[in-house]
Amino acid sequence: MYAFEYQRPKSVADAVAALAKSGGKALAGGQSLVGAMKLRLANPGTIVDLSGIAELRGIKKEGDAIVIGALTTHAEVASSSVVKQSIPALAAVAEGIGDRQVRNRGTLGGSIANNDPAADYPAAVLALGATVHTNKRKIIADDFFKGMYETALAADEIITAVSFPVPKKAAYMKFPQPASRFALVGVFVAQTGGGTRVAVTGAAPHVHRASTIEAALSKSFTADAAKAVKIPADHLNNDIHGSAAYRAHLVSVMASRAVAAAG
Repeated sequence: MYAFEYQRPKSVADAVAALAKSGGKALAGGQSLVGAMKLRLANPGTIVDLSGIAELRGIKKEGDAIVIGALTTHAEVASSSVVKQSIPALAAVAEGIGDRQVRNRGTLGGSIANNDPAADYPAAVLALGATVHTNKRKIIADDFFKGMYETALAADEIITAVSFPVPKKAAYMKFPQPASRFALVGVFVAQTGGGTRVAVTGAAPHVHRASTIEAALSKSFTADAAKAVKIPADHLNNDIHGSAAYRAHLVSVMASRAVAAAG
């Protein structure tokens, strides 16, 4: 690990100021950044630890949406009675992330800001049509995820919360890579007020919506309709864990299982 300066502000304003002044990196749960630093794959000159900012934590229902603070851990989302009652699929996503140690340290905001191509939360955010709140603005999910490890966040912008509209139906199914428990392919299906949304993680260089499956489910919200869609493999990942053709097959299978689970 390279040497770095450590700061632990007590407010969002102080954190933003520290990031703007130092050009450093924000630290949430540290499940991705610390590992990268240990391997010397990341070399931030300054770490701005957000863990001391109380206003970034918490879960509440506001109207027809569940608002979750950026520093809320996966374990807290998984065990929340508010989330379980309104969006049980979101609680299930959190429960399936990593292992117990990861779930007790990793955070919602840290996960989507990192935007790992195989992370679970980005699929939930995109499929549910969530809104990402920052210290500067509100960003709809369709505009937030830009590419591999790339988001719409500016260098001095911090996620403060994520607002999830309560769907009519929703479910998430993933085929995990056994060692990492990341998604080889994960599919989140949701019937929302704006129609059916399907988000895929793990299969491609970044999370994306599966428009062909969305179209099929809009006509018939059934497992058979989802499974019948043939996904092209030319844009999918091809690596030691699975070929592009295998991932293409898994997308339809996981989508069909998600529809069945959603009821």
